Amino acid sequence: MDYKHITVAGSGVLGSQIAFQTAFNGFNVSVYDINDEALDRAKERLNDLKPRYQADLEATQEEVDAAYGRISFYSNLAKAVENADLIIEAIPEIVEIKTNFYKELAKVAPEKTIFATNSSTMLPSQFVEYTGRPEKFLALHFANEIWKNNTAEIMKHPGTNTEVFEEVIEFAKAIGMVALPIHKEQPGYILNSLLVPFLDAAQNLLVNGIADPETIDKTWMIATGAPNGPFAILDIVGINTPYNLSLAKAEAGDKKAAKVAEYLKTEFLDKGRLGIQNGKGFYEYPNPSYMNPDFLK
Repeated sequence: MDYKHITVAGSGVLGSQIAFQTAFNGFNVSVYDINDEALDRAKERLNDLKPRYQADLEATQEEVDAAYGRISFYSNLAKAVENADLIIEAIPEIVEIKTNFYKELAKVAPEKTIFATNSSTMLPSQFVEYTGRPEKFLALHFANEIWKNNTAEIMKHPGTNTEVFEEVIEFAKAIGMVALPIHKEQPGYILNSLLVPFLDAAQNLLVNGIADPETIDKTWMIATGAPNGPFAILDIVGINTPYNLSLAKAEAGDKKAAKVAEYLKTEFLDKGRLGIQNGKGFYEYPNPSYMNPDFLK
């Protein structure tokens, strides 16, 4: 593996984390997003990660400043990818947006560039025809808070070159991840094949009036010893993502998902409750009740 320059497309919660983790491990990183306003938000997110790395990884101020210094920002896609050995796409989980992105990317990316999607629910084969390089396209999926939850799921589609697959596994290790190779396409990979049904079940309990978020989280935490319940996890993920996933299922005729999507929209997104990213979701941050020592009593 001879990757030197990595481009991360999409600078939301996870895109920013991928960019910082990659830069922290010595790579030059270009961050691409659609406009300067999005990039300004990315810079804030990246700066907010510095103290997290210092607290959780005992990184020094010099190390986190050096990591930030290896990141550059672009709203011009051609400029963002002109030196890229690997581009990691972390844009919204909406088929049309991803399709259009890959069509544009195929026109401007160098021939050497490998494309990896960080999509948590969609398969590489859904977009492979738009990439112009099926053998150099695969999925590279990270968990949120990747500096701590350092899994990288590397999933090929039937046309991915084996050498490319092996290279991306090596890259994942090089940025401090535990590489988890996935040999066949699976919606949701390993992590979300387990996590999404769990989160769906929790949301259905809430939407159907069975119990409130705190009670559901408390039940799970006490009974299993888990550090977080499903609604704390949803806040960390950001409420836009489960909303988009529920909406897609609703549009495919899933009545339960339609009810969840409507609830998330009216009770959360319309009220500006986006999750941990803006301090308001199912809980209020920085001091959510589930962190209270008495929560599990």
